[in-house]
Amino acid sequence: MKYSKATVAASLAFLALSSAAATAGTTSTATGKMVAPPPPAPAPVVTGSLNLMYNTHFVSYGQDIWGAGNDFGDNSTFNPSIELNFDLGGGFKAILGTWWDVNSNADSSIGDAVQEVDVWGGFGYTTGNLSFTLVYQEWMYASQSERIVDFKIAYANSLNPSIMFHGRVDGAEPFDTGLVTVLGIAPGTKAGPVALSFPIQVAADTEGFHGGDGGFSFASAGINASVPVSFLPGNWSLNAGLVYYYTEDSVFPTNVDDSFLTGSIGLGLTF
Repeated sequence: MKYSKATVAASLAFLALSSAAATAGTTSTATGKMVAPPPPAPAPVVTGSLNLMYNTHFVSYGQDIWGAGNDFGDNSTFNPSIELNFDLGGGFKAILGTWWDVNSNADSSIGDAVQEVDVWGGFGYTTGNLSFTLVYQEWMYASQSERIVDFKIAYANSLNPSIMFHGRVDGAEPFDTGLVTVLGIAPGTKAGPVALSFPIQVAADTEGFHGGDGGFSFASAGINASVPVSFLPGNWSLNAGLVYYYTEDSVFPTNVDDSFLTGSIGLGLTF
């Protein structure tokens, strides 16, 4: 039986396509055998961050805790922190963390120069660019414990907008329980190896939360920079920032200055 040239060409093309389909997703070894590529590495179950930061001020939602005001660096403090995130699947995670305030600005009720120890735990959920975080915190300082519930909604885009509901549910005498609501954005960019962000926040208090009136409480704007540190093992970075605060004196009767500039510098590790 004779075959036309067109029939032979079509048969060869069919065989080539069949062979390609059978070997799709495989690679050839030195012996010529076809093997499937290794499966992608599973995402880590536990991730986290460690930060070792020096701060010129300890500012808690607009309150200048150590009364540094415009005396830049006179009441500086060391603030180590660590947070762990446990992947629960389906976009959910569990969160555990701690933050310390270490300085000689006052006699410590905890020991040595440790003025405050905060611990927290909670859950987060992410779907697409939208994330929700609910965290319960214990702030332990000056022989008392302040109890906090934070709920944050954030959206990851060029502006990174967020809203935080910071609720005090117990402690912090003589201040009242109540709520601070913080609206923020944090646009960012890169300049070579340096990652830059520009956080801006505006907040409002309920009456008595910081010992004064309710309403508008503070506005802040800053710049943060982060650059990788290649000579340390792991994913370390050198982080530094400046943030300027304007606070409402009727809301913060304990702040020594209504407006002040703060600074920070330290090392961070993500894992």
